[in-house]
Amino acid sequence: MQIEQTGLDGVVILKPRVFSDDRGFFLESFNQGTFTELGLPGEWVQDNHSFSSRGVLRGLHYQYPQWQGKLVRAIFGEIFDVAVDIRRNSPSFGKWYGAVLSRENQQMLYVPAGFAHGFCVLSDTADVLYKCTTPYAPEQDRCILWNDPDIGIAWPIKNPVLSEKDQKGALLKDVVLDGT
Repeated sequence: MQIEQTGLDGVVILKPRVFSDDRGFFLESFNQGTFTELGLPGEWVQDNHSFSSRGVLRGLHYQYPQWQGKLVRAIFGEIFDVAVDIRRNSPSFGKWYGAVLSRENQQMLYVPAGFAHGFCVLSDTADVLYKCTTPYAPEQDRCILWNDPDIGIAWPIKNPVLSEKDQKGALLKDVVLDGT
């Protein structure tokens, strides 16, 4: 497993070793020992699977006060995946990083606790799997507006398909995050 720094503290791209032949491929997407050696969480408590069509944008989501780290990968299709630093005391507060994740490149994005996460679908459809460091807590579910001008994410799609929740996300400047 190779790890690539992104410029945001804690957010990394993971590149698993892929073994391909005429039958297909094999890769190890998680190994507790390897993750621990790389300084990443070795324990995950929840796996999620999301299926979406072209133009769907999900995010920017986070949990508070029980933060949630995520390990995200597209097992089919292609997405533009984004992490936004929302730790108020961080030197990179409000900054974002985006990467294309796809079945073809087999890369994963680790989004640590203290970050909002979102993605948009670039292919006809996409299956996205993500592991979480803490269980989903509906009462702590939060959303920042996907097109917050203070963040300025360069989404590669126009007129995304959004849920009602994502249409009503808060502006980062209005979000209350005690002690971060």
